[in-house]
Amino acid sequence: MNGVKDFWNQYKGAIIGIIIAILILVTRLHDLILAIVVLVLGAFIGNYVQQNKEEVKTKLKGFIDKM
Repeated sequence: MNGVKDFWNQYKGAIIGIIIAILILVTRLHDLILAIVVLVLGAFIGNYVQQNKEEVKTKLKGFIDKM
């Protein structure tokens, strides 16, 4: 009994993480989570480009010239 308790105390976070991952996969929430991550990432990139237009323009021009 003491071995099971020690095992639980040592790997509690991993076990809970596996259970949550299985629930996300079974309920297909990973599609929603992926969509939310893409939307937030797009918002951050758009905001960065808007705030740094000239810098982005020069970097993009330099990248295109290298190609």
